[in-house]
Amino acid sequence: MDTTRSGGPPPSLPIARPLHERLLIGATALFLAGASVLVGCRLLGTDAVTPVPQLLAFLPWMLVPISAALLLTGLLRWRTGAVWALALLAVAGWSVRMYDTGYATGAQAAAGSWGTHGPAVARIEVLTSNVEFGQATLALIETLRREKPDVVFVQECEYVCAQLLAARVPRADYPYRHVVKAGQAEGSAILSVFPLTPTDGITGTLAMPGSATRIGGLPVQLQLVHPLPPVPGGVDDWRAELGRIRTYAAGQKGAPLILAGDFNATRDHAAFRSVLDAGALRDSAVLAGAGRAPSWPAGVRAPLGAQIDHVLVSEDFTVRSARFLELADTDHRSLLVGLDLHARR
Repeated sequence: MDTTRSGGPPPSLPIARPLHERLLIGATALFLAGASVLVGCRLLGTDAVTPVPQLLAFLPWMLVPISAALLLTGLLRWRTGAVWALALLAVAGWSVRMYDTGYATGAQAAAGSWGTHGPAVARIEVLTSNVEFGQATLALIETLRREKPDVVFVQECEYVCAQLLAARVPRADYPYRHVVKAGQAEGSAILSVFPLTPTDGITGTLAMPGSATRIGGLPVQLQLVHPLPPVPGGVDDWRAELGRIRTYAAGQKGAPLILAGDFNATRDHAAFRSVLDAGALRDSAVLAGAGRAPSWPAGVRAPLGAQIDHVLVSEDFTVRSARFLELADTDHRSLLVGLDLHARR
């Protein structure tokens, strides 16, 4: 006997998505997978391999396409994708928030001594500027006349740049100089109103000179930084040179130090954060509320771009201000920082 019920409506079958929706879901899933790798590397504290180091420099701006992906998954009613995008947006946003607030990590938190400064013994202005193969030297000289910083770090100061600084920057303004003359991006210079005693500096493909000085009666180390950029095929060299900078910072820990220049890295790079941790250093721009202000490439409008030019300071300094300045004929914005040097308690 046939016991099959009859007369009722047939069971509904799942309706296949239109082709264009399937294509959109596939493309969105592919993007979310790539973004997950990038955010995962940030959380795990690794710069990995190309293209991760290059993309990490622009991690804050990943919030925009991730938000767009979240909206798209909602419109497509793709629940799995929506949960995926929402979780990724939350994790990426948390990382960016840490970037904005200049959180203390590792050795910084363990030190626990920030905010225990003694009286201020000196007030200084520090400028760092990448003049792009010397092309922006004249613009830099005009900036020196206008802003009158006390210490100047110049990267990519090739032969003509060195000649112009010697000829057009009065010795009365900057009587003390440590200039490494070289071609293209390899030359560098430190100008100062304080006496300079050249030190060994940091070994690198591009010149990274250092100098010892005294400010307000206290010994201070000044170190210019300019590692190679993390271009495809050059990530290992970039990581190695930032490693040397980390070693230097660790060796100076506990002494007044200003480490400034074009780091070719942002706070979203593990190699850069390791420099901060090793020397118990702080990023002046972050402390001054300008942690998201871009310094490269100068050709794009803020807030687009990445902050790869930094002035890092030891706990002996407090930060009054930080401004990124536009200079003609260079792909970098210069960074001018106001610092107070304190005696230790």
